[in-house]
Amino acid sequence: MLRLLVGLGNPGPQYHHTRHNAGFDWLDAVADRLGATLQPQRSLQGEVAKVGQGDEALWLLKPQTFMNHSGRAVAALARFYKIPAQAILVAHDELDLSPGALRLKCGGGHAGHNGLRDIHAQLGDPNYWRLRLGIGHPGQREAVIAWVLQKPPTAQREAIQQAIARSLESLDDLRQGHMTRATTALHTTPPAVG
Repeated sequence: MLRLLVGLGNPGPQYHHTRHNAGFDWLDAVADRLGATLQPQRSLQGEVAKVGQGDEALWLLKPQTFMNHSGRAVAALARFYKIPAQAILVAHDELDLSPGALRLKCGGGHAGHNGLRDIHAQLGDPNYWRLRLGIGHPGQREAVIAWVLQKPPTAQREAIQQAIARSLESLDDLRQGHMTRATTALHTTPPAVG
């Protein structure tokens, strides 16, 4: 059963709805669906909400440390509430998937994603769940930084938003740890987007 849902992104209005903030957009949608209000928690270096009580409590977190230091907030909350890596799901932008595609996986490498790299380092355990939100690739490695920090064009933005909405249909399965069922639903192929 998951106890912590994390959305990765960069704080500040200049990053609002950029490709790199797909994880923030996802967590905002989750909070809205659950009727939760994220509040700044300086000691946890993020915006935090709690849904439920006791063993059923689910924490929501948007690190406010900037992407490259996301692990500080994730590790601080996980350690304070004694949440193991296997009970954490991190939603993040994924260059290797087309806009609108979703993939769920547990463990593995960080594939060069600086937010995941820092979470690996701070948690000391790569065996957390990842919800990979496709943002597409610019086609050239040297264009990646500008690409992720830009807002996508309308068609891509809508595809990402539709993927986020689709993922919410599996939210109960994700929360309860029904990962096989959630994976089957999330991995359905979306329509191609230009």
